[in-house]
Amino acid sequence: MEESHETALTQMRKSVQKLGSSSEKCGDPTLMRFLIARSMDSEKAAKMFVEWQKWRAALVPEGFVPESDVPEELEARKIYLQGLSKNGYPVMIVKACKHFPPKDHLQFKKFVVHLLDKTIASSFKGREMGNEKLVGILDLQQITFKNVDARGLITGFQFLQSYYPERLSKCFILNMPRFFVSVWRMVSYFLDKATLEKIVIVSNEDERWEFIKEIGEEALPEEYGGRSKLIALQDVTLTPLED
Repeated sequence: MEESHETALTQMRKSVQKLGSSSEKCGDPTLMRFLIARSMDSEKAAKMFVEWQKWRAALVPEGFVPESDVPEELEARKIYLQGLSKNGYPVMIVKACKHFPPKDHLQFKKFVVHLLDKTIASSFKGREMGNEKLVGILDLQQITFKNVDARGLITGFQFLQSYYPERLSKCFILNMPRFFVSVWRMVSYFLDKATLEKIVIVSNEDERWEFIKEIGEEALPEEYGGRSKLIALQDVTLTPLED
Protein backbone atom coordinates (compact mmCIF):
# COMPACT_ATOMS: atom_id res chain seq x y z
CA MET A 1 0.00 0.00 0.00
CA GLU A 2 1.21 3.48 -0.83
CA GLU A 3 2.53 5.55 2.06
CA SER A 4 0.01 8.32 1.28
CA HIS A 5 -2.82 5.78 1.57
CA GLU A 6 -1.54 4.53 4.92
CA THR A 7 -1.35 8.10 6.21
CA ALA A 8 -4.90 8.83 4.99
CA LEU A 9 -6.20 5.65 6.65
CA THR A 10 -4.53 6.53 9.95
CA GLN A 11 -5.97 10.05 9.83
CA MET A 12 -9.40 8.70 8.93
CA ARG A 13 -9.44 6.29 11.88
CA LYS A 14 -8.52 9.17 14.21
CA SER A 15 -11.27 11.34 12.68
CA VAL A 16 -13.81 8.56 13.20
CA GLN A 17 -12.81 8.45 16.89
CA LYS A 18 -13.19 12.23 17.19
CA LEU A 19 -16.74 11.83 15.85
CA GLY A 20 -17.47 9.48 18.74
CA SER A 21 -17.35 6.22 16.82
CA SER A 22 -14.94 3.38 16.09
CA SER A 23 -13.53 1.76 12.94
CA GLU A 24 -11.92 -1.19 14.73
CA LYS A 25 -14.22 -3.79 13.15
CA CYS A 26 -13.43 -2.63 9.60
CA GLY A 27 -10.29 -3.44 7.66
CA ASP A 28 -8.30 -1.05 5.48
CA PRO A 29 -10.01 -2.12 2.19
CA THR A 30 -13.40 -1.07 3.61
CA LEU A 31 -12.12 2.30 4.79
CA MET A 32 -10.35 2.86 1.48
CA ARG A 33 -13.71 2.74 -0.31
CA PHE A 34 -14.89 5.68 1.78
CA LEU A 35 -11.62 7.55 1.20
CA ILE A 36 -11.80 7.05 -2.58
CA ALA A 37 -15.45 8.20 -2.57
CA ARG A 38 -14.36 11.39 -0.81
CA SER A 39 -11.26 12.07 -2.93
CA MET A 40 -8.89 10.86 -0.17
CA ASP A 41 -10.10 13.54 2.24
CA SER A 42 -9.84 11.72 5.59
CA GLU A 43 -12.24 14.01 7.50
CA LYS A 44 -14.96 13.82 4.83
CA ALA A 45 -14.44 10.05 4.55
CA ALA A 46 -14.74 9.68 8.33
CA LYS A 47 -17.99 11.65 8.35
CA MET A 48 -19.37 9.47 5.53
CA PHE A 49 -18.27 6.32 7.37
CA VAL A 50 -19.98 7.35 10.64
CA GLU A 51 -23.17 8.26 8.74
CA TRP A 52 -23.06 4.79 7.15
CA GLN A 53 -22.70 3.18 10.60
CA LYS A 54 -25.71 5.09 11.95
CA TRP A 55 -27.76 4.23 8.85
CA ARG A 56 -26.97 0.50 9.14
CA ALA A 57 -27.77 0.50 12.86
CA ALA A 58 -31.15 2.14 12.22
CA LEU A 59 -32.30 0.26 9.10
CA VAL A 60 -30.49 -3.05 9.57
CA PRO A 61 -30.10 -3.53 13.35
CA GLU A 62 -29.54 -7.31 13.02
CA GLY A 63 -26.75 -6.75 10.51
CA PHE A 64 -28.73 -8.26 7.63
CA VAL A 65 -32.23 -8.14 6.14
CA PRO A 66 -33.87 -11.61 6.19
CA GLU A 67 -36.14 -12.72 3.34
CA SER A 68 -39.05 -12.71 5.79
CA ASP A 69 -38.78 -8.89 6.00
CA VAL A 70 -39.26 -8.39 2.25
CA PRO A 71 -41.80 -11.02 1.07
CA GLU A 72 -43.76 -8.81 -1.35
CA GLU A 73 -40.64 -7.59 -3.14
CA LEU A 74 -39.21 -11.11 -3.47
CA GLU A 75 -42.51 -12.50 -4.72
CA ALA A 76 -42.17 -10.54 -7.96
CA ARG A 77 -38.96 -12.47 -8.85
CA LYS A 78 -37.54 -9.39 -10.54
CA ILE A 79 -33.91 -9.61 -9.35
CA TYR A 80 -31.47 -12.21 -10.67
CA LEU A 81 -27.99 -13.13 -9.48
CA GLN A 82 -25.84 -14.63 -12.21
CA GLY A 83 -22.45 -15.53 -10.81
CA LEU A 84 -19.25 -13.64 -11.58
CA SER A 85 -18.28 -11.48 -14.55
CA LYS A 86 -14.94 -11.80 -16.35
CA ASN A 87 -13.48 -9.39 -13.80
CA GLY A 88 -14.76 -11.47 -10.89
CA TYR A 89 -17.68 -9.21 -9.95
CA PRO A 90 -21.15 -10.63 -9.16
CA VAL A 91 -23.69 -9.81 -11.87
CA MET A 92 -27.12 -8.63 -10.73
CA ILE A 93 -29.99 -8.24 -13.21
CA VAL A 94 -33.11 -6.14 -12.58
CA LYS A 95 -36.10 -6.87 -14.82
CA ALA A 96 -38.01 -3.59 -14.57
CA CYS A 97 -41.14 -5.00 -16.25
CA LYS A 98 -41.74 -7.05 -13.09
CA HIS A 99 -41.45 -4.05 -10.77
CA PHE A 100 -44.26 -1.78 -9.66
CA PRO A 101 -43.95 1.30 -7.42
CA PRO A 102 -44.16 -0.03 -3.85
CA LYS A 103 -46.87 0.83 -1.37
CA ASP A 104 -44.58 -0.06 1.51
CA HIS A 105 -41.53 2.19 1.04
CA LEU A 106 -39.75 0.93 4.16
CA GLN A 107 -39.97 -2.66 2.87
CA PHE A 108 -38.61 -1.47 -0.48
CA LYS A 109 -35.62 0.21 1.20
CA LYS A 110 -34.94 -2.97 3.15
CA PHE A 111 -35.22 -4.95 -0.09
CA VAL A 112 -32.57 -2.74 -1.73
CA VAL A 113 -30.26 -3.48 1.23
CA HIS A 114 -31.11 -7.20 1.03
CA LEU A 115 -30.33 -7.47 -2.68
CA LEU A 116 -27.14 -5.38 -2.52
CA ASP A 117 -25.83 -7.23 0.55
CA LYS A 118 -26.56 -10.65 -0.99
CA THR A 119 -25.08 -9.69 -4.36
CA ILE A 120 -21.85 -8.46 -2.76
CA ALA A 121 -21.69 -11.46 -0.41
CA SER A 122 -21.97 -13.84 -3.38
CA SER A 123 -18.41 -12.89 -4.36
CA PHE A 124 -16.86 -13.53 -0.92
CA LYS A 125 -14.15 -16.17 -0.99
CA GLY A 126 -14.53 -17.50 2.54
CA ARG A 127 -14.65 -14.05 4.10
CA GLU A 128 -15.32 -10.42 3.23
CA MET A 129 -12.30 -8.41 2.09
CA GLY A 130 -14.14 -5.09 2.05
CA ASN A 131 -13.35 -3.96 -1.49
CA GLU A 132 -15.71 -6.26 -3.44
CA LYS A 133 -17.66 -4.69 -6.30
CA LEU A 134 -20.74 -5.61 -8.32
CA VAL A 135 -22.05 -5.19 -11.86
CA GLY A 136 -25.67 -4.19 -12.35
CA ILE A 137 -27.87 -4.74 -15.40
CA LEU A 138 -31.13 -2.80 -15.58
CA ASP A 139 -33.31 -4.33 -18.29
CA LEU A 140 -36.17 -2.07 -19.40
CA GLN A 141 -37.58 -4.53 -21.95
CA GLN A 142 -41.40 -4.51 -22.09
CA ILE A 143 -41.83 -1.87 -19.39
CA THR A 144 -44.99 0.23 -19.40
CA PHE A 145 -45.88 3.42 -17.56
CA LYS A 146 -47.17 1.25 -14.69
CA ASN A 147 -43.62 -0.03 -14.07
CA VAL A 148 -42.00 3.40 -13.97
CA ASP A 149 -40.67 4.17 -10.50
CA ALA A 150 -38.32 7.16 -10.52
CA ARG A 151 -38.36 7.30 -6.73
CA GLY A 152 -37.31 3.65 -6.50
CA LEU A 153 -34.46 4.16 -8.97
CA ILE A 154 -33.23 7.22 -7.13
CA THR A 155 -33.37 5.32 -3.82
CA GLY A 156 -31.32 2.44 -5.25
CA PHE A 157 -28.61 4.62 -6.74
CA GLN A 158 -28.47 6.93 -3.71
CA PHE A 159 -28.02 3.93 -1.42
CA LEU A 160 -25.09 2.85 -3.62
CA GLN A 161 -23.60 6.35 -3.51
CA SER A 162 -24.04 7.06 0.18
CA TYR A 163 -23.91 3.67 1.89
CA TYR A 164 -22.11 1.34 -0.54
CA PRO A 165 -19.32 3.63 -1.78
CA GLU A 166 -17.15 2.17 -4.56
CA ARG A 167 -19.19 -1.04 -4.62
CA LEU A 168 -20.59 -0.38 -8.10
CA SER A 169 -18.16 -1.32 -10.84
CA LYS A 170 -20.56 -0.64 -13.70
CA CYS A 171 -24.28 -0.54 -14.45
CA PHE A 172 -25.61 -1.37 -17.91
CA ILE A 173 -29.05 -0.14 -18.93
CA LEU A 174 -30.63 -2.23 -21.71
CA ASN A 175 -33.66 -1.72 -23.97
CA MET A 176 -34.48 1.83 -22.91
CA PRO A 177 -37.74 2.89 -24.59
CA ARG A 178 -38.12 6.41 -25.90
CA PHE A 179 -40.68 7.41 -23.27
CA PHE A 180 -38.20 6.52 -20.50
CA VAL A 181 -35.54 9.00 -21.65
CA SER A 182 -37.17 11.89 -19.79
CA VAL A 183 -37.55 9.72 -16.67
CA TRP A 184 -33.87 8.82 -16.78
CA ARG A 185 -32.94 12.48 -17.25
CA MET A 186 -34.77 13.31 -14.02
CA VAL A 187 -33.20 10.38 -12.14
CA SER A 188 -29.73 11.40 -13.37
CA TYR A 189 -30.15 14.79 -11.74
CA PHE A 190 -29.90 13.10 -8.31
CA LEU A 191 -26.77 11.07 -9.12
CA ASP A 192 -23.15 11.99 -8.46
CA LYS A 193 -20.79 12.50 -11.39
CA ALA A 194 -18.77 9.44 -10.27
CA THR A 195 -21.91 7.27 -10.35
CA LEU A 196 -23.05 8.55 -13.75
CA GLU A 197 -19.64 7.71 -15.20
CA LYS A 198 -20.20 4.05 -14.26
CA ILE A 199 -23.56 3.84 -16.06
CA VAL A 200 -23.63 2.66 -19.68
CA ILE A 201 -26.81 2.92 -21.75
CA VAL A 202 -26.54 0.16 -24.36
CA SER A 203 -28.22 1.55 -27.48
CA ASN A 204 -26.61 -0.08 -30.53
CA GLU A 205 -25.09 -3.35 -31.73
CA ASP A 206 -21.46 -2.33 -31.08
CA GLU A 207 -22.29 -1.39 -27.48
CA ARG A 208 -24.18 -4.67 -27.07
CA TRP A 209 -21.13 -6.67 -28.13
CA GLU A 210 -18.93 -4.67 -25.73
CA PHE A 211 -21.46 -5.39 -22.97
CA ILE A 212 -21.36 -9.15 -23.70
CA LYS A 213 -17.56 -9.07 -23.89
CA GLU A 214 -17.20 -7.27 -20.55
CA ILE A 215 -19.64 -9.47 -18.62
CA GLY A 216 -18.64 -12.74 -20.25
CA GLU A 217 -20.90 -15.41 -21.74
CA GLU A 218 -20.58 -17.70 -18.70
CA ALA A 219 -22.45 -15.30 -16.38
CA LEU A 220 -24.77 -13.74 -18.95
CA PRO A 221 -28.18 -15.39 -19.56
CA GLU A 222 -28.99 -16.65 -23.06
CA GLU A 223 -31.49 -13.86 -23.74
CA TYR A 224 -28.64 -11.33 -23.42
CA GLY A 225 -26.20 -13.22 -25.61
CA GLY A 226 -24.64 -15.48 -22.99
CA ARG A 227 -24.85 -19.17 -22.11
CA SER A 228 -26.39 -19.25 -18.62
CA LYS A 229 -29.94 -19.44 -17.30
CA LEU A 230 -31.61 -16.72 -15.25
CA ILE A 231 -31.27 -17.40 -11.51
CA ALA A 232 -33.68 -15.55 -9.20
CA LEU A 233 -32.09 -13.86 -6.18
CA GLN A 234 -33.96 -16.04 -3.67
CA ASP A 235 -32.86 -19.23 -5.44
CA VAL A 236 -29.18 -18.46 -4.80
CA THR A 237 -27.66 -20.08 -1.71
CA LEU A 238 -24.56 -18.38 -0.34
CA THR A 239 -21.56 -20.28 1.02
CA PRO A 240 -21.22 -19.75 4.78
CA LEU A 241 -18.39 -17.42 5.79
CA GLU A 242 -15.31 -18.74 7.57
CA ASP A 243 -15.04 -17.94 11.28
